[in-house]
Amino acid sequence: MKKRYVIIPVFLMMLLLSGCGMTSGQIMDGDGMVNSYSQISQEAAKEMMKANDGHVIVDVRRQDEYDEGHIPGAICIPNESIGNTQPAELPDLNQVILVYCRSGRRSKEASQKLFDMGYTNVYEFGGIIDWTGEVVKESEQFNMDPIAIPGLRIKDKYYSIEFQSNSSAEAFFEKIKKEPLTIKMQDYGSFEKVGDLPWELPTNDEKITTQPGDIILYQGNKLTIYYDENTWNFTKIGRIPEVDAKELREVLGTGDVTVEFSVEWTE
Repeated sequence: MKKRYVIIPVFLMMLLLSGCGMTSGQIMDGDGMVNSYSQISQEAAKEMMKANDGHVIVDVRRQDEYDEGHIPGAICIPNESIGNTQPAELPDLNQVILVYCRSGRRSKEASQKLFDMGYTNVYEFGGIIDWTGEVVKESEQFNMDPIAIPGLRIKDKYYSIEFQSNSSAEAFFEKIKKEPLTIKMQDYGSFEKVGDLPWELPTNDEKITTQPGDIILYQGNKLTIYYDENTWNFTKIGRIPEVDAKELREVLGTGDVTVEFSVEWTE
């Protein structure tokens, strides 16, 4: 059987000798070589995060969990999205990868899958529930120019938009910032108006239950405004604040409606 070998960085070896390195996650073969990912303490992980070695910190929880609070600099690659194909976010098989989740279960599963794919420097360090370092939280909206006010116009009514913090909302904002977008929207399912986009947007689908006023991206090329509830896998672009289902139904009407999305600029 062909053996695989893992190169252990010198700074990690020093941590091992000092007593704060690998624990039970490491498995040795008959020749004493590592044939699995490495499990390290959170103190060891903190030290590794200080190194300027191109390492990457991977949070393998769901996107909504990541948004609620994550380790600074961590990227989100949910455990359930990791299969047999190398993740695009991890192009270097020899890169140092530090993996964590909520409690340590999913991070172990993800670390093993990454190792089996050929990654040679995978280090699992447990769950964020035990993390004593800094945690950052995604803001409810991504950073926009303070003088740019996004909104939409339906007939003679103008509403502002509160955007989600995701790549889909940011891409949509950049589009309408350059040029207003007019969409003809039709009723669907007695709970939404839907219209085709002239271009594709990145998706960040998750199972959600819509509320009146939600602006939803569907399949990357359709935009909907919900005036009632519906549960499905969607990407939420944003919402119209301080509007209820009754008002939305009245302004949207019962037939086709034209909606203009744009950005207004203040002084």
